Amino acid sequence: MVTDALRELITGRQLSPGTPLRQRDLAEQFEVSYTPVREALRRLESEGLVVTDVHRGATVARTESEEMEENYRILAALEALAGSLAVSKMTSEDLAEIEAFYRQVATCQPDDDRLAELNRQFHFRIYECARSPMLLLLMRLLWRSFPRGPQAGRPHQESLQQHAQLVEALKRRDEEEVAAIIREHVLGSIKYLPQQEPRP
Repeated sequence: MVTDALRELITGRQLSPGTPLRQRDLAEQFEVSYTPVREALRRLESEGLVVTDVHRGATVARTESEEMEENYRILAALEALAGSLAVSKMTSEDLAEIEAFYRQVATCQPDDDRLAELNRQFHFRIYECARSPMLLLLMRLLWRSFPRGPQAGRPHQESLQQHAQLVEALKRRDEEEVAAIIREHVLGSIKYLPQQEPRP
């Protein structure tokens, strides 16, 4: 009874991903003892609908696409900040190297094995100009959360167009435009995320 009712609340989205599932609250809600609540949570955890953490306890599971969307939103904020900081600190030599990486990416076909790595080098050559080791560290950690890179699934021509706009904004030393282009570029990847069910 508790298992079925709780499953229905989760799959029906009446309980949002990340919602804490406290045993005491559930026992009171369903007017049962702790035992059937614990059994229900164990069963739903085996189905991938609940996750249990030693410190936080049980919560409603999030889908992979939801976790990735959150990562994109954090990455967009960090990269926009790094880009705006880079504008005032980059040298003409920095800009020349960024343009060189852009040209290399532009010569790649969508199925080119070099594309993901060249795209990473293009982005991080910009962000290195922010001269902020902590920002770089955080962004690298987030990039690793995307197995094929944050750009995976995005049409190549769309990326190239935004890269070209970004390079031009960098040349104009326009901090606000650089930040806006980067933010739009990163957040634009969200629409290409696959819609997935909670992980088994």
